[in-house]
Amino acid sequence: MNIARMKKDSSNIEQLDRASAQWLQRYVSDARTGSPANPAGVGVEILAIAESASRVIVEVDARCLAVEHVSAIEEILCDRLAARLLRPSFSLTQGTQAYVHCILDSASTGFEQSTLTDIEESIHRVVSGWSGEFATLVSGRNVPISLREHYSQVLPEEYRHEVSPVRAIEDVLRVESLGNGSVDVVLDVANSGAHVLSLYVLGRSIPLSAVLPVLRDLGTDVVDEKHYPVERVDGSQAWIYRFTLTSASARNHAPSSPSLAPRFAEAFLSMWDEAVESDGLGALIVGSELDVRQIAALRAYSHYLRQSGLPYSLARIESVLREHSKIATALIELFEVRHDPAFDAEARSLRAGLLTERIVGSINDVAELDADRILRALLSLIDNTLRTNYFYRDAGVSDPFLALKFDSRIIDVLPYPRPHFEIFVDSPRFEGVHLRFGGAARGGLRWSDRREDFRTEVLGLAKAQSAKNAVIVPVGAKGGFVVKESSARRSGDSPNNEGCDCYRMFVTALLRLTDNVDSVTTAVVPAPGIVRHDGDDYYLVVAPDKGTARFSDLANAVAVQRNFWLGDAFASGGSVGYDHKEMGITARGAWTSVRRHFLERNVDVDRDDFTAVGIGDMSGDVFGNGMLLSRHLRLVAAFDHRHIFLDPNPDPSVSYEERSRLFHLQRSSWADYDRALISTGGGVFDRSAKSIPLTEEVRSVLGISAQIDTLTPAALISRVLTADVDLLWNGGIGTYVKAADESHLQVGDKANDLVRVDSNQLRCSVIGEGGNLGLTQRARIDFSLRGGHVNTDALDNSAGVDCSDHEVNIKILLDSVVKRGELSEDERNSMLASMTDDVANLVLANNRAQNDLLATARAEAIRMADVHQRQIDKLERDFALDRELEFLPSDDEIALRLENHARGLTSPELATLSAHVKLSLKADLLRHDLIEDEHFAGALVEYFPPLLRERFGGHIISHPLAREIVATVIANRVVGNGGLSYVFRLADESGVDVGDAVRAFEVVRAVFGLESIWQRIRGGEITVHVADQLIVESRRLLDRAARWFLSNRPQPLDIASEIARFGKLVSTLSPHVPGWMQEYDRANVAVRSAPAVEAGVDRDVVDEVYGLLDLYGLLDVVEIVVATDQDPRLVGELYFMVKDRLEINRFLMDVSGLDSHDRWDSLVRLTLRDELYESVRLVTLDVLSVSSSCGAVPDASAATRLRSWEERNSAIIGRARYTLSDAHAGRGGNLATLSVAARRIRSLASTVQTVGEPL
Repeated sequence: MNIARMKKDSSNIEQLDRASAQWLQRYVSDARTGSPANPAGVGVEILAIAESASRVIVEVDARCLAVEHVSAIEEILCDRLAARLLRPSFSLTQGTQAYVHCILDSASTGFEQSTLTDIEESIHRVVSGWSGEFATLVSGRNVPISLREHYSQVLPEEYRHEVSPVRAIEDVLRVESLGNGSVDVVLDVANSGAHVLSLYVLGRSIPLSAVLPVLRDLGTDVVDEKHYPVERVDGSQAWIYRFTLTSASARNHAPSSPSLAPRFAEAFLSMWDEAVESDGLGALIVGSELDVRQIAALRAYSHYLRQSGLPYSLARIESVLREHSKIATALIELFEVRHDPAFDAEARSLRAGLLTERIVGSINDVAELDADRILRALLSLIDNTLRTNYFYRDAGVSDPFLALKFDSRIIDVLPYPRPHFEIFVDSPRFEGVHLRFGGAARGGLRWSDRREDFRTEVLGLAKAQSAKNAVIVPVGAKGGFVVKESSARRSGDSPNNEGCDCYRMFVTALLRLTDNVDSVTTAVVPAPGIVRHDGDDYYLVVAPDKGTARFSDLANAVAVQRNFWLGDAFASGGSVGYDHKEMGITARGAWTSVRRHFLERNVDVDRDDFTAVGIGDMSGDVFGNGMLLSRHLRLVAAFDHRHIFLDPNPDPSVSYEERSRLFHLQRSSWADYDRALISTGGGVFDRSAKSIPLTEEVRSVLGISAQIDTLTPAALISRVLTADVDLLWNGGIGTYVKAADESHLQVGDKANDLVRVDSNQLRCSVIGEGGNLGLTQRARIDFSLRGGHVNTDALDNSAGVDCSDHEVNIKILLDSVVKRGELSEDERNSMLASMTDDVANLVLANNRAQNDLLATARAEAIRMADVHQRQIDKLERDFALDRELEFLPSDDEIALRLENHARGLTSPELATLSAHVKLSLKADLLRHDLIEDEHFAGALVEYFPPLLRERFGGHIISHPLAREIVATVIANRVVGNGGLSYVFRLADESGVDVGDAVRAFEVVRAVFGLESIWQRIRGGEITVHVADQLIVESRRLLDRAARWFLSNRPQPLDIASEIARFGKLVSTLSPHVPGWMQEYDRANVAVRSAPAVEAGVDRDVVDEVYGLLDLYGLLDVVEIVVATDQDPRLVGELYFMVKDRLEINRFLMDVSGLDSHDRWDSLVRLTLRDELYESVRLVTLDVLSVSSSCGAVPDASAATRLRSWEERNSAIIGRARYTLSDAHAGRGGNLATLSVAARRIRSLASTVQTVGEPL
């Protein structure tokens, strides 16, 4: 725009009045001749014509000038020049230009240039309109001409009318900056009243229904909306939306925060892009000073609180935080202080303490009880958050999820059982939780479909996993994630692809909070960018589970990318690992239980035909593999989520082959079963059918009344579950059997409510649980009490997790060898594959051992009921066992069972108890230095397959988990062979600790060669019932010998020294014991061993096992030999002679026959038994001492020495025998009689030592 010109004009007013038109014509002619037209379209010239008047000439574009513009120009001139109009103005048009002539009452020409420029700009805005002003503003912003010209033309008339050119400039620049599919937003904040939100969209217009919920969640109401289509320079379509908003603070005339506009814009864009969720917490943007990330943290805690079981909906939690926004802000401030790496430890602690105090005070002032509980729960969660990725950045970018690690044990709102640690991950796309019951823990990650209570589902599985992991190195863990509907809908991918992406993020989140291990120094490397409120935590492994069976490679890729120390050992079952389905390991492990149950019913599943119904289909791992483990299986019915299979009278061989074909057919279903091979009356039916017709054959096999012609699919499945068959095999997903007094709601598996049956309706004899949670624990117990054969899912299907554990630990070992350059990666992978069968054998050996343990526990359940009761009490007291949660019977219930039914704990209860016994023993051992004993180096090595023992035995001892492996092997060995209560009884009766009990076990096991005896029993052609009795019999020696070592040898036992001291002599003398036994002893053995002999057990095995108890005395014999330096065989023979002379075995039998109702009865029996054996030892020593001191012939026989001793002490012995004869004559298991007799024998031993002492 030209600078306005100012100069003097000699004309006076009168002349101007007379010839103004002619003057203006001449002036214009001169101006046009002298200079080009003003390119800006507006020019102003002021000429003073008198002392009190001035002529003002305004030049404008003729195309822009309208009649109404003249008066507007007059107003501008008068206003800016502080003058009055003296004469009406008039105008002249010449070509493309127009000139307005004004006379004002001011002769001054000394105006500031800025004033004159302002006049020109103001006139320009008047005469050029909205477009002109817009073009002027654009020019001032240094915007390209093409953009200026384009938008001057395309902006809609309605837009021009309602939006100022100044605002339009901002709109245009934002529209042009939009990328494909993107949006932009800006909020103009008013201190009071309404705010205006401008939304810019490229592409198709958006419906209000998409925008309004977001604005509502941000705490605003829309009072007006306008939208304008705009074509961009590149021809693409864009939209500008204007929303007039009001909020509670605006309605209350509260001043807006200076940070509201950027926070609101950021929050809107994050919600729109679904980078954060749009929910009721968004209102905190307006109602507080929190930003979108801080609110996302509050949202994560709220989501977790909903999963915790606290009885409040998410909407209620959100409303409490909105209503108490200052407390919400303080909670986030506390969260940030606790986890911001910028704080040093001292400052963090001080600041957090002050904040906590302030928050507690604020909560105390909250009037509503529900709000108080919610806010305190959130405070507890924040106080017990150990780690978070909130401050983690990778190249300045934060994670698209928030991960929180909790110390769950001390969070009061959580239900029991409470895990040791858990990580909760919150994202707009998914939520996930991973529960661990210890530092080293293992379990699968499942893709859950239970959005509202997936933590409850995972917790139940983690509880079962803990019991399952009793036989492996890590304790129990389980994880699960849910894909949110909005995420799956938005992604556009198949649900499986979205699940893969969410799984990958879930795994990334878990690893983000996990420490690492340096591959060179083996030092722990803390998780980067993470404040740790706990110690080192570097052991994290996962496994496939429901919905994630093929995801292991995804998890391992994340671990390898992050350089996690476990590499592809992080997730078992990947492409370089053990394929559980191909191995059939889970099914084979569960089938071990099935085989054992049938053997107890005198049925051999490998030889005898048996009937079955099943849950699952042949494409499944557990069901498919399980149904191919016997060619004698007659599967009469089965079902999965798609079909019901009925084969009333199957041919075992034909049906086996067809099942095998389906198993190897990719993605098969029961619909692929060859109908021609199904027996008469059978078929395959769709579960979506309205009803299913019943044939006579189906009614017969399922026990359905002849009057019923059809059933709904759900009703038919219930009849399948209650069929009168030998086996119910669960290889599916879901809970199908509950106890009669349990509700479907308590079961927590709504999908199967229509088909679920009660345990008292079951007519099968055996249940095999290849799948998880097929029955409730109470259903198992009830079924067992009714005579059914069942364990628990945790025990039956533990082979899968056991196999995974071996895979991980083998990979850890081999990876260390690879890093040393002793093995290539390809050689490592080939070696892994070559050991598949060896790993399976190790795993299945554990399954057999667990079933053997349960079998012997069942055999002694009544006799040991009191011990089991006290053992449960101790586990409750010392190891946080929750009896109710584990469905273990109360003391009163145990007493009632014994009184009314002569029943102890059932097999499912014993399985649960055995798991906790092993877990507690492992925990104790890991706190003990015992496992560093060189004696247990063999336990570490035997965990691994033979190939690794041979090639890398030297590396095994440096395995990072060596202590945990040793503790696991020892716990399995001691409990499996010593029995459920071995350690507990030793501690209870002798006051020893776990280390003492284990040392004694190892010494006795080695000294008496018990391991080889146990192997011969289990490996022989012996019925399982008899084998169980032989094992129980062998444990009598174990118990007594262990107590002997703990009472008579220096403590703590030196395992190697004790084995060296006793092992050789016991081994040498053992073959002579049968010859030293007297007639009564031999008769006693014959009576006790008669059932085994009648059962056809090899005579050598019978004699060895039932002769074990008589070997117990050899421990005293060895001590006497060492003390006297006498011939071992002489001492042994003499010892047994003395035992016979004093009729000790008779008294020992009577002691064993005493009632044992409680701990004190047991202690009395132990004391009497110890006194009797001690008497034999003292008398034997005295006989040797007297005969030596009296000049007996050195090679005198034992009989001669004993006879000489008896003659020397005849009076004392006579009096003792008189008392003992009375005791024998009146004995009947009387405690008083036996106590007196034992005391008399002990007195005899003490007296003869004194009286018989040589002069």
